[in-house]
Amino acid sequence: MDAPWYRDAAMAEGWIVLATDATIRPREDSLQWRLSILTAALEMIRSEWPQSAKWPVAFAGLSGGAKRSGILAAMLAGNNGLRIGGLFLAGINSERVTAAFKDYHPPSAFLNTPIWISSGASDQIATVGAEESVYYSLKRAGFTQVRLEKFFGGHGLKRTEIQRALRWFREIGKF
Repeated sequence: MDAPWYRDAAMAEGWIVLATDATIRPREDSLQWRLSILTAALEMIRSEWPQSAKWPVAFAGLSGGAKRSGILAAMLAGNNGLRIGGLFLAGINSERVTAAFKDYHPPSAFLNTPIWISSGASDQIATVGAEESVYYSLKRAGFTQVRLEKFFGGHGLKRTEIQRALRWFREIGKF
């Protein structure tokens, strides 16, 4: 369901979109449920395209999806076969990446992961102030590459922001 929101922007920048929504609803929508679907999808891609093990992976989400994306990235950052190229967090009003970093103990290099916070100037759910709090929380925690970018609009995604973030991830990661 989420792939169409990212597909055009990602493809314009040479990325593949993998949105691991299940066709059945779980009894409980949990991080473990989403982690299992995501890891199964990554394994399937790797079995079909072994060279994909070297490809960078960006995690992205809007609102609650942004919060979960940051947590999943921290959970998977310790996987030696996964190269995390960046986090795109749109419409995020509560910072969860720092707690995930403490809970899941990824390598300290995870603190260098580029993080792009996309903020709608008229967002009533994730207000500019809330997203600024997320930004400063990440900086205080030691994340070195964090950007807060505002756009005209509300609680949503903007294609140009996704493209700019993906370009920035490539620039920072030198890939």
